[in-house]
Amino acid sequence: MNDYDVPRGIDVLRVFCGPDGRHGNALGVVRDGRSHPDEASRQLLARRLGFSETVFVDDPERGRVDIHTPGLRLPFAGHPLVGTAWLLDLEVLELAVGDVFARQDGEFTWITARPEWVPPRTLQQYASAAEVEALPGPPPGEGWLYAWAWEDEAAGRVRARAFPRRGEAIVEDEATGAAALLLSARLGRALNITQGRGSQILTAPAPDGTVEVGGRVLMAVRG
Repeated sequence: MNDYDVPRGIDVLRVFCGPDGRHGNALGVVRDGRSHPDEASRQLLARRLGFSETVFVDDPERGRVDIHTPGLRLPFAGHPLVGTAWLLDLEVLELAVGDVFARQDGEFTWITARPEWVPPRTLQQYASAAEVEALPGPPPGEGWLYAWAWEDEAAGRVRARAFPRRGEAIVEDEATGAAALLLSARLGRALNITQGRGSQILTAPAPDGTVEVGGRVLMAVRG
């Protein structure tokens, strides 16, 4: 075991790190999905690892991947795809919902995806960044909540926090690419989002309705 308490053979990445290389959302990547061939065994491992998401790579050359939270399988998620694109150095990732295109741009890894691929999220705007930061935990209610406020509206700078509120051990998600994608699509503009303790997510909507989501990825544990 290691600092992240994962078995050998599993890479741990930090996705959407801040400019100083800190923070980011931990991601488990099982490079050989054949080691956990069925959904039950994958769900068991994802629950054991306890990351907000774990990726199982079913075809490393074609980029076919499978994403699990500790409680369910996801059709799409942002930080797992950004992290996996960086790790495998691929230009396309294959999901059941469609192909996700990826690119490297200096220190940032970007993916392009469609808002309709994202599971439902409630995007709740607060009056100030300070109000978002002061939240003691998930606000009352059910369903996945993205709490956000403008830090500098003219510059597209946003302060956000994310609360899954689905009964899992993950009370707050450190950096959420899918919610950032939805917010960028709703506002129709590029965003520079600071989420959680200090993670950074960049977005850029395109005329065809897709949105690019990008950030820094660092290796925490090489399996």
